[in-house]
Amino acid sequence: MGRGRRRILCAILVIPVLALGCGTARRSGAPKGFVTVTGTRFVLDGRRYCFLGTNVWYGLNLGADTLGGDRERLARELDRLCDLGIRNLRVMGASEGEQFNTVRPCIQPTPRSYRETMLRGLDVLLAEMGKRGMRAVIYLNNYWEWSGGMAQYLAWVKNVPVPNPGLPPFRWDEFMNFSAGFYRDSTANDWYRQYVRHVVLRTNTVTGVPYREDPTIMAWQLANEPRPGWGEVSKANFEAFAQWIDRTAQYIKSLDPNHLVSTGSEGLVGCNGDEELYLRTHRFDSVDYMTFHLWVLNWSWFDPLRPEETYSSALEKALDYIRKHAEYAARVGKPLVLEEFGIPRDRHSYDPRSTTTYRDRYYEAVFAAIYESAAAGGPLVGSNFWAWGGEGRPRDPQDPTWKPGDPYTGDPPQEPQGRNSVFDCDSSTLAVLKKWAAKMDALNVDMPSRRPLR
Repeated sequence: MGRGRRRILCAILVIPVLALGCGTARRSGAPKGFVTVTGTRFVLDGRRYCFLGTNVWYGLNLGADTLGGDRERLARELDRLCDLGIRNLRVMGASEGEQFNTVRPCIQPTPRSYRETMLRGLDVLLAEMGKRGMRAVIYLNNYWEWSGGMAQYLAWVKNVPVPNPGLPPFRWDEFMNFSAGFYRDSTANDWYRQYVRHVVLRTNTVTGVPYREDPTIMAWQLANEPRPGWGEVSKANFEAFAQWIDRTAQYIKSLDPNHLVSTGSEGLVGCNGDEELYLRTHRFDSVDYMTFHLWVLNWSWFDPLRPEETYSSALEKALDYIRKHAEYAARVGKPLVLEEFGIPRDRHSYDPRSTTTYRDRYYEAVFAAIYESAAAGGPLVGSNFWAWGGEGRPRDPQDPTWKPGDPYTGDPPQEPQGRNSVFDCDSSTLAVLKKWAAKMDALNVDMPSRRPLR
Protein backbone atom coordinates (compact mmCIF):
# COMPACT_ATOMS: atom_id res chain seq x y z
CA MET A 1 0.00 0.00 0.00
CA GLY A 2 1.42 3.38 -1.06
CA ARG A 3 1.90 6.20 1.40
CA GLY A 4 -0.71 8.40 -0.26
CA ARG A 5 -3.30 5.66 -0.22
CA ARG A 6 -2.53 4.90 3.44
CA ARG A 7 -3.19 8.53 4.35
CA ILE A 8 -6.54 8.47 2.56
CA LEU A 9 -7.63 5.25 4.24
CA CYS A 10 -6.63 6.60 7.65
CA ALA A 11 -8.64 9.74 6.98
CA ILE A 12 -11.68 7.62 6.15
CA LEU A 13 -11.25 5.71 9.39
CA VAL A 14 -11.28 8.73 11.73
CA ILE A 15 -14.67 9.94 10.45
CA PRO A 16 -16.81 7.40 12.36
CA VAL A 17 -16.01 8.97 15.74
CA LEU A 18 -17.92 12.04 14.63
CA ALA A 19 -20.74 10.06 13.05
CA LEU A 20 -21.70 7.49 15.67
CA GLY A 21 -25.16 8.03 17.08
CA CYS A 22 -25.85 11.20 15.12
CA GLY A 23 -29.23 11.71 13.54
CA THR A 24 -32.74 10.59 14.34
CA ALA A 25 -34.06 7.09 13.91
CA ARG A 26 -35.69 7.02 10.49
CA ARG A 27 -38.45 4.64 9.39
CA SER A 28 -38.28 3.07 12.86
CA GLY A 29 -41.95 2.12 12.69
CA ALA A 30 -41.54 -0.12 9.64
CA PRO A 31 -42.72 -3.74 9.97
CA LYS A 32 -40.33 -6.61 10.63
CA GLY A 33 -37.94 -7.42 7.80
CA PHE A 34 -37.63 -3.87 6.47
CA VAL A 35 -34.28 -2.10 6.26
CA THR A 36 -34.40 1.03 8.43
CA VAL A 37 -32.00 3.83 9.32
CA THR A 38 -30.72 4.85 12.75
CA GLY A 39 -28.21 7.69 12.64
CA THR A 40 -25.49 6.70 10.18
CA ARG A 41 -26.39 3.02 10.21
CA PHE A 42 -28.73 0.75 8.33
CA VAL A 43 -30.59 -1.66 10.59
CA LEU A 44 -32.35 -4.91 9.68
CA ASP A 45 -34.32 -6.68 12.41
CA GLY A 46 -32.22 -5.25 15.20
CA ARG A 47 -28.89 -5.96 13.54
CA ARG A 48 -26.55 -3.66 11.74
CA TYR A 49 -26.89 -3.95 7.95
CA CYS A 50 -23.69 -3.52 5.92
CA PHE A 51 -23.42 -4.99 2.44
CA LEU A 52 -21.48 -5.59 -0.73
CA GLY A 53 -24.03 -5.55 -3.55
CA THR A 54 -24.20 -5.06 -7.27
CA ASN A 55 -26.24 -3.52 -10.07
CA VAL A 56 -28.49 -5.77 -12.14
CA TRP A 57 -30.34 -3.09 -14.08
CA TYR A 58 -31.88 -5.65 -16.47
CA GLY A 59 -33.44 -7.84 -13.76
CA LEU A 60 -37.05 -7.03 -14.61
CA ASN A 61 -36.37 -7.59 -18.31
CA LEU A 62 -35.12 -11.09 -17.54
CA GLY A 63 -38.26 -11.68 -15.49
CA ALA A 64 -40.62 -10.55 -18.27
CA ASP A 65 -42.30 -13.09 -20.54
CA THR A 66 -41.29 -11.30 -23.74
CA LEU A 67 -38.31 -10.60 -26.01
CA GLY A 68 -35.13 -10.89 -23.94
CA GLY A 69 -36.91 -12.46 -20.99
CA ASP A 70 -35.35 -15.55 -19.43
CA ARG A 71 -36.71 -16.48 -16.02
CA GLU A 72 -34.51 -19.55 -15.76
CA ARG A 73 -31.44 -17.40 -16.30
CA LEU A 74 -32.73 -14.91 -13.72
CA ALA A 75 -32.93 -17.68 -11.12
CA ARG A 76 -29.44 -18.88 -12.00
CA GLU A 77 -28.00 -15.37 -11.74
CA LEU A 78 -29.57 -14.79 -8.34
CA ASP A 79 -28.24 -18.14 -7.12
CA ARG A 80 -24.74 -17.24 -8.34
CA LEU A 81 -24.88 -13.93 -6.53
CA CYS A 82 -26.08 -15.54 -3.31
CA ASP A 83 -23.23 -18.04 -3.54
CA LEU A 84 -20.86 -15.05 -3.60
CA GLY A 85 -22.57 -13.50 -0.58
CA ILE A 86 -24.13 -10.72 -2.69
CA ARG A 87 -27.73 -10.10 -1.63
CA ASN A 88 -28.30 -6.40 -2.30
CA LEU A 89 -29.23 -5.47 -5.88
CA ARG A 90 -29.79 -2.05 -7.38
CA VAL A 91 -32.27 -2.50 -10.23
CA MET A 92 -34.14 -0.49 -12.83
CA GLY A 93 -37.84 -0.04 -12.13
CA ALA A 94 -38.80 2.20 -15.05
CA SER A 95 -38.13 2.50 -18.78
CA GLU A 96 -39.75 4.85 -21.29
CA GLY A 97 -39.94 5.06 -25.07
CA GLU A 98 -37.93 2.97 -27.46
CA GLN A 99 -35.36 5.32 -28.90
CA PHE A 100 -31.97 4.50 -30.33
CA ASN A 101 -29.63 2.94 -27.74
CA THR A 102 -32.36 2.48 -25.13
CA VAL A 103 -33.67 -0.52 -23.22
CA ARG A 104 -36.06 -2.53 -25.34
CA PRO A 105 -38.71 -3.68 -24.74
CA CYS A 106 -39.59 -0.91 -22.30
CA ILE A 107 -42.31 -0.57 -19.67
CA GLN A 108 -43.86 2.70 -20.92
CA PRO A 109 -43.81 2.84 -24.74
CA THR A 110 -46.07 5.90 -24.88
CA PRO A 111 -47.11 8.40 -22.19
CA ARG A 112 -49.11 6.81 -19.35
CA SER A 113 -49.37 3.47 -21.17
CA TYR A 114 -47.73 0.67 -19.18
CA ARG A 115 -46.94 -2.81 -20.43
CA GLU A 116 -48.25 -5.24 -17.85
CA THR A 117 -45.93 -7.91 -19.25
CA MET A 118 -42.91 -5.84 -18.25
CA LEU A 119 -44.29 -4.97 -14.83
CA ARG A 120 -44.86 -8.65 -14.21
CA GLY A 121 -41.16 -9.02 -14.92
CA LEU A 122 -40.54 -6.78 -11.90
CA ASP A 123 -42.97 -8.94 -9.91
CA VAL A 124 -40.98 -12.05 -10.83
CA LEU A 125 -37.67 -10.38 -9.98
CA LEU A 126 -38.88 -9.33 -6.52
CA ALA A 127 -40.49 -12.71 -5.86
CA GLU A 128 -37.29 -14.56 -6.74
CA MET A 129 -35.18 -12.16 -4.69
CA GLY A 130 -37.56 -12.56 -1.76
CA LYS A 131 -37.15 -16.33 -1.82
CA ARG A 132 -33.42 -15.81 -1.34
CA GLY A 133 -33.56 -13.13 1.34
CA MET A 134 -32.18 -10.48 -1.02
CA ARG A 135 -32.88 -6.73 -0.96
CA ALA A 136 -33.66 -4.41 -3.90
CA VAL A 137 -33.04 -0.71 -4.45
CA ILE A 138 -35.36 0.35 -7.29
CA TYR A 139 -34.81 3.52 -9.31
CA LEU A 140 -37.88 5.01 -10.93
CA ASN A 141 -36.42 7.39 -13.52
CA ASN A 142 -33.15 8.12 -15.32
CA TYR A 143 -31.31 11.34 -16.11
CA TRP A 144 -29.51 9.53 -18.95
CA GLU A 145 -30.93 8.40 -22.26
CA TRP A 146 -30.45 4.65 -22.05
CA SER A 147 -33.81 3.88 -20.43
CA GLY A 148 -35.74 6.88 -21.76
CA GLY A 149 -36.12 8.71 -18.49
CA MET A 150 -36.41 12.44 -17.98
CA ALA A 151 -35.50 13.33 -21.54
CA GLN A 152 -38.18 11.03 -22.92
CA TYR A 153 -40.88 12.49 -20.67
CA LEU A 154 -39.87 15.99 -21.74
CA ALA A 155 -39.74 15.05 -25.42
CA TRP A 156 -43.25 13.62 -25.19
CA VAL A 157 -44.57 16.79 -23.56
CA LYS A 158 -42.88 19.11 -26.04
CA ASN A 159 -43.52 16.82 -29.01
CA VAL A 160 -39.87 17.00 -30.08
CA PRO A 161 -37.21 14.32 -30.62
CA VAL A 162 -34.93 13.34 -27.77
CA PRO A 163 -31.54 14.98 -28.52
CA ASN A 164 -29.90 11.56 -28.23
CA PRO A 165 -26.11 12.05 -28.02
CA GLY A 166 -25.62 8.74 -29.81
CA LEU A 167 -27.07 10.28 -32.96
CA PRO A 168 -25.50 13.21 -34.87
CA PRO A 169 -25.68 16.16 -34.69
CA PHE A 170 -26.59 16.01 -30.98
CA ARG A 171 -23.92 16.53 -28.30
CA TRP A 172 -23.67 15.37 -24.70
CA ASP A 173 -23.91 18.89 -23.25
CA GLU A 174 -27.01 19.54 -25.35
CA PHE A 175 -28.64 16.33 -24.13
CA MET A 176 -27.75 16.93 -20.48
CA ASN A 177 -29.25 20.40 -20.37
CA PHE A 178 -32.33 19.22 -22.24
CA SER A 179 -32.84 16.41 -19.72
CA ALA A 180 -32.45 18.84 -16.82
CA GLY A 181 -35.44 20.77 -18.15
CA PHE A 182 -37.54 17.96 -16.68
CA TYR A 183 -37.36 19.41 -13.15
CA ARG A 184 -39.27 22.54 -14.15
CA ASP A 185 -41.89 20.93 -16.39
CA SER A 186 -45.11 20.28 -14.47
CA THR A 187 -46.68 18.03 -17.11
CA ALA A 188 -43.61 15.83 -17.44
CA ASN A 189 -43.50 15.50 -13.67
CA ASP A 190 -47.19 14.72 -13.48
CA TRP A 191 -46.74 11.86 -15.95
CA TYR A 192 -43.72 10.63 -13.99
CA ARG A 193 -45.65 10.76 -10.72
CA GLN A 194 -48.51 8.82 -12.28
CA TYR A 195 -46.05 6.07 -13.10
CA VAL A 196 -44.48 6.21 -9.64
CA ARG A 197 -47.92 5.86 -8.08
CA HIS A 198 -48.76 2.95 -10.39
CA VAL A 199 -45.64 1.05 -9.34
CA VAL A 200 -45.41 1.91 -5.65
CA LEU A 201 -49.09 1.00 -5.08
CA ARG A 202 -48.81 -2.18 -7.16
CA THR A 203 -49.54 -5.63 -5.75
CA ASN A 204 -47.13 -8.36 -6.83
CA THR A 205 -48.99 -10.80 -9.10
CA VAL A 206 -46.67 -13.64 -8.09
CA THR A 207 -46.67 -13.29 -4.30
CA GLY A 208 -49.89 -11.34 -3.74
CA VAL A 209 -47.95 -8.91 -1.53
CA PRO A 210 -48.40 -5.16 -2.11
CA TYR A 211 -45.08 -3.55 -2.93
CA ARG A 212 -45.56 -1.20 0.02
CA GLU A 213 -45.57 -4.21 2.34
CA ASP A 214 -42.72 -6.14 0.74
CA PRO A 215 -39.50 -6.14 2.78
CA THR A 216 -37.60 -7.37 -0.28
CA ILE A 217 -37.57 -3.72 -1.36
CA MET A 218 -34.93 -1.84 0.61
CA ALA A 219 -35.52 1.56 -0.99
CA TRP A 220 -37.18 3.51 -3.72
CA GLN A 221 -34.83 5.78 -5.62
CA LEU A 222 -35.94 8.97 -7.37
CA ALA A 223 -33.80 8.40 -10.44
CA ASN A 224 -30.54 7.06 -11.75
CA GLU A 225 -27.95 9.83 -11.46
CA PRO A 226 -30.14 12.95 -11.42
CA ARG A 227 -28.13 16.06 -12.31
CA PRO A 228 -29.01 19.75 -12.62
CA GLY A 229 -27.50 19.88 -16.11
CA TRP A 230 -24.09 20.67 -17.53
CA GLY A 231 -21.72 23.62 -17.19
CA GLU A 232 -22.53 27.14 -16.11
CA VAL A 233 -26.05 26.80 -17.50
CA SER A 234 -26.82 24.23 -14.81
CA LYS A 235 -26.52 26.76 -11.99
CA ALA A 236 -29.86 28.24 -12.99
CA ASN A 237 -31.37 24.81 -12.28
CA PHE A 238 -29.93 24.31 -8.79
CA GLU A 239 -33.02 25.53 -6.96
CA ALA A 240 -35.49 23.61 -9.14
CA PHE A 241 -33.30 20.52 -8.86
CA ALA A 242 -33.17 20.67 -5.06
CA GLN A 243 -36.89 21.30 -4.74
CA TRP A 244 -37.64 18.43 -7.12
CA ILE A 245 -35.65 16.04 -4.95
CA ASP A 246 -37.43 17.01 -1.74
CA ARG A 247 -40.92 17.15 -3.22
CA THR A 248 -40.56 13.89 -5.11
CA ALA A 249 -39.14 12.07 -2.10
CA GLN A 250 -42.02 13.40 0.01
CA TYR A 251 -44.48 12.20 -2.61
CA ILE A 252 -43.07 8.67 -2.57
CA LYS A 253 -43.22 8.63 1.23
CA SER A 254 -46.85 9.74 1.11
CA LEU A 255 -47.58 6.62 -0.94
CA ASP A 256 -45.34 4.26 1.01
CA PRO A 257 -44.30 5.02 4.61
CA ASN A 258 -42.50 1.68 5.04
CA HIS A 259 -39.57 1.95 2.65
CA LEU A 260 -36.49 4.11 2.55
CA VAL A 261 -36.08 6.75 -0.14
CA SER A 262 -32.79 7.87 -1.71
CA THR A 263 -31.74 10.14 -4.55
CA GLY A 264 -29.52 8.00 -6.81
CA SER A 265 -26.98 10.84 -6.90
CA GLU A 266 -23.41 10.48 -8.16
CA GLY A 267 -22.31 12.78 -5.38
CA LEU A 268 -20.15 15.83 -5.97
CA VAL A 269 -19.79 15.13 -9.71
CA GLY A 270 -23.56 14.75 -9.98
CA CYS A 271 -23.93 18.22 -8.49
CA ASN A 272 -21.39 19.75 -10.88
CA GLY A 273 -18.82 20.05 -8.12
CA ASP A 274 -21.08 22.13 -5.88
CA GLU A 275 -20.59 20.82 -2.34
CA GLU A 276 -23.46 22.78 -0.85
CA LEU A 277 -25.92 21.46 -3.46
CA TYR A 278 -24.95 17.87 -2.65
CA LEU A 279 -25.28 18.48 1.08
CA ARG A 280 -28.54 20.36 0.73
CA THR A 281 -30.19 17.66 -1.37
CA HIS A 282 -29.25 14.99 1.16
CA ARG A 283 -30.16 16.93 4.31
CA PHE A 284 -33.86 16.79 3.49
CA ASP A 285 -35.82 14.69 6.00
CA SER A 286 -37.47 13.04 3.00
CA VAL A 287 -34.12 11.51 1.96
CA ASP A 288 -33.13 8.64 4.25
CA TYR A 289 -29.55 7.99 3.18
CA MET A 290 -26.83 9.35 0.92
CA THR A 291 -25.45 7.93 -2.32
CA PHE A 292 -22.51 8.54 -4.61
CA HIS A 293 -21.00 6.98 -7.73
CA LEU A 294 -17.39 6.70 -8.87
CA TRP A 295 -16.26 6.46 -12.51
CA VAL A 296 -12.51 6.61 -13.14
CA LEU A 297 -12.89 5.93 -16.89
CA ASN A 298 -15.85 8.20 -17.59
CA TRP A 299 -14.24 11.06 -15.66
CA SER A 300 -10.95 10.64 -17.59
CA TRP A 301 -8.94 9.62 -14.54
CA PHE A 302 -7.91 6.24 -15.96
CA ASP A 303 -6.85 5.17 -19.45
CA PRO A 304 -7.05 1.37 -19.86
CA LEU A 305 -4.70 1.61 -22.84
CA ARG A 306 -2.10 3.34 -20.63
CA PRO A 307 -2.68 1.59 -17.32
CA GLU A 308 0.80 1.82 -15.86
CA GLU A 309 0.87 5.58 -16.40
CA THR A 310 -2.64 6.31 -15.16
CA TYR A 311 -3.78 3.67 -12.64
CA SER A 312 -1.97 4.95 -9.55
CA SER A 313 -3.19 8.51 -9.91
CA ALA A 314 -6.70 7.29 -10.74
CA LEU A 315 -6.77 5.21 -7.57
CA GLU A 316 -5.58 8.16 -5.47
CA LYS A 317 -8.37 10.32 -6.91
CA ALA A 318 -10.90 7.54 -6.36
CA LEU A 319 -9.96 7.05 -2.72
CA ASP A 320 -9.99 10.80 -2.16
CA TYR A 321 -13.50 10.96 -3.67
CA ILE A 322 -14.58 8.21 -1.28
CA ARG A 323 -13.04 10.07 1.66
CA LYS A 324 -14.81 13.31 0.79
CA HIS A 325 -18.20 11.65 0.64
CA ALA A 326 -17.64 9.80 3.90
CA GLU A 327 -16.92 13.21 5.45
CA TYR A 328 -20.10 14.64 3.94
CA ALA A 329 -22.16 11.76 5.33
CA ALA A 330 -20.65 12.25 8.78
CA ARG A 331 -21.62 15.93 8.63
CA VAL A 332 -25.17 15.19 7.52
CA GLY A 333 -25.54 12.21 9.88
CA LYS A 334 -26.90 9.64 7.43
CA PRO A 335 -25.64 6.33 6.01
CA LEU A 336 -23.72 6.41 2.73
CA VAL A 337 -23.63 3.90 -0.14
CA LEU A 338 -21.21 3.81 -3.07
CA GLU A 339 -23.82 2.41 -5.41
CA GLU A 340 -21.94 2.51 -8.72
CA PHE A 341 -18.29 2.01 -9.59
CA GLY A 342 -16.48 0.00 -12.22
CA ILE A 343 -13.46 -0.22 -14.46
CA PRO A 344 -12.86 -1.90 -17.84
CA ARG A 345 -11.08 -5.15 -18.46
CA ASP A 346 -7.37 -5.01 -19.30
CA ARG A 347 -6.56 -3.09 -22.49
CA HIS A 348 -10.24 -2.10 -22.68
CA SER A 349 -11.14 -5.51 -24.07
CA TYR A 350 -14.76 -6.62 -24.38
CA ASP A 351 -13.81 -10.27 -24.65
CA PRO A 352 -14.83 -12.33 -21.58
CA ARG A 353 -11.65 -14.37 -22.07
CA SER A 354 -9.43 -11.34 -21.48
CA THR A 355 -7.71 -10.62 -18.17
CA THR A 356 -8.96 -8.35 -15.39
CA THR A 357 -5.74 -7.50 -13.54
CA TYR A 358 -6.48 -3.81 -13.02
CA ARG A 359 -10.14 -4.39 -12.25
CA ASP A 360 -9.21 -6.86 -9.53
CA ARG A 361 -6.67 -4.43 -8.03
CA TYR A 362 -9.16 -1.58 -8.16
CA TYR A 363 -11.98 -3.60 -6.60
CA GLU A 364 -9.65 -4.73 -3.80
CA ALA A 365 -8.71 -1.14 -3.00
CA VAL A 366 -12.26 0.23 -3.10
CA PHE A 367 -13.77 -2.61 -1.09
CA ALA A 368 -10.97 -2.28 1.48
CA ALA A 369 -11.71 1.43 1.92
CA ILE A 370 -15.42 0.77 2.40
CA TYR A 371 -14.82 -2.09 4.81
CA GLU A 372 -12.35 -0.16 6.93
CA SER A 373 -14.79 2.72 7.25
CA ALA A 374 -17.72 0.45 8.10
CA ALA A 375 -15.65 -1.60 10.55
CA ALA A 376 -14.79 1.60 12.42
CA GLY A 377 -18.49 2.42 12.73
CA GLY A 378 -18.53 5.05 10.01
CA PRO A 379 -21.31 6.16 7.66
CA LEU A 380 -19.96 4.44 4.53
CA VAL A 381 -21.63 1.07 5.00
CA GLY A 382 -22.47 -0.39 1.59
CA SER A 383 -21.61 -0.66 -2.08
CA ASN A 384 -23.08 -1.86 -5.37
CA PHE A 385 -20.43 -2.43 -8.02
CA TRP A 386 -21.35 -1.84 -11.67
CA ALA A 387 -22.23 -4.31 -12.89
CA TRP A 388 -23.16 -7.98 -12.83
CA GLY A 389 -23.07 -9.50 -16.32
CA GLY A 390 -23.28 -13.10 -15.14
CA GLU A 391 -23.75 -15.54 -17.98
CA GLY A 392 -24.54 -12.77 -20.47
CA ARG A 393 -21.95 -12.27 -23.19
CA PRO A 394 -21.33 -9.69 -25.93
CA ARG A 395 -22.71 -10.97 -29.20
CA ASP A 396 -19.40 -10.07 -30.86
CA PRO A 397 -16.50 -8.66 -28.78
CA GLN A 398 -15.18 -7.02 -31.95
CA ASP A 399 -18.52 -5.28 -32.49
CA PRO A 400 -19.97 -4.99 -28.97
CA THR A 401 -23.06 -3.00 -29.94
CA TRP A 402 -26.22 -4.21 -28.20
CA LYS A 403 -29.27 -5.06 -30.32
CA PRO A 404 -32.76 -6.09 -29.17
CA GLY A 405 -32.78 -9.81 -28.53
CA ASP A 406 -29.10 -9.95 -27.56
CA PRO A 407 -28.37 -11.35 -24.08
CA TYR A 408 -28.42 -8.68 -21.39
CA THR A 409 -25.09 -7.91 -19.75
CA GLY A 410 -24.19 -5.43 -17.05
CA ASP A 411 -23.61 -2.77 -19.70
CA PRO A 412 -26.67 -0.72 -20.76
CA PRO A 413 -27.59 -0.52 -24.46
CA GLN A 414 -25.70 2.70 -25.16
CA GLU A 415 -22.36 1.28 -24.00
CA PRO A 416 -20.11 -1.39 -25.52
CA GLN A 417 -21.19 -4.75 -24.17
CA GLY A 418 -18.49 -6.09 -21.87
CA ARG A 419 -17.02 -2.75 -20.78
CA ASN A 420 -17.85 -2.95 -17.07
CA SER A 421 -19.59 -6.33 -16.81
CA VAL A 422 -18.37 -8.91 -14.33
CA PHE A 423 -19.04 -12.27 -15.97
CA ASP A 424 -19.54 -15.60 -14.25
CA CYS A 425 -16.26 -16.80 -15.82
CA ASP A 426 -14.17 -14.03 -14.20
CA SER A 427 -12.78 -16.30 -11.50
CA SER A 428 -10.23 -13.86 -10.07
CA THR A 429 -12.80 -11.07 -9.76
CA LEU A 430 -15.36 -13.44 -8.24
CA ALA A 431 -12.81 -14.37 -5.58
CA VAL A 432 -12.38 -10.69 -4.70
CA LEU A 433 -16.14 -10.23 -4.46
CA LYS A 434 -16.65 -13.29 -2.28
CA LYS A 435 -13.86 -12.27 0.09
CA TRP A 436 -15.12 -8.75 0.70
CA ALA A 437 -18.81 -9.71 0.78
CA ALA A 438 -18.02 -12.08 3.64
CA LYS A 439 -16.06 -9.41 5.49
CA MET A 440 -18.90 -6.90 5.14
CA ASP A 441 -21.47 -9.48 6.27
CA ALA A 442 -19.38 -10.22 9.36
CA LEU A 443 -20.01 -6.62 10.50
CA ASN A 444 -23.74 -7.28 10.79
CA VAL A 445 -24.04 -7.78 14.54
CA ASP A 446 -26.80 -6.95 16.99
CA MET A 447 -27.29 -3.23 17.50
CA PRO A 448 -26.89 -1.95 21.07
CA SER A 449 -30.03 -0.65 22.70
CA ARG A 450 -29.74 3.12 22.80
CA ARG A 451 -31.97 6.09 22.34
CA PRO A 452 -31.23 8.43 19.43
CA LEU A 453 -29.31 11.55 20.43
CA ARG A 454 -31.88 13.77 18.75
